[in-house]
Amino acid sequence: MEQANLPHVHSFIRDLRLDQDAVHAALTSRHHNGGTEGVNTKTKLIKRQMYGRAGFRLLRHHILLQ
Repeated sequence: MEQANLPHVHSFIRDLRLDQDAVHAALTSRHHNGGTEGVNTKTKLIKRQMYGRAGFRLLRHHILLQ
């Protein structure tokens, strides 16, 4: 792989090697932020669906009801 001319892949691999401890911790830890990311994704979806329809008050109301 390192012999191929793929600069983006080489850069990615180099960064992984520089942060090897953090990568290992991320892959082996029991803790994650999946719940938070799910709420963020749902909020963005509601925001996109309501674009141009109403103001912030209605958007806030929809998000709080979800």
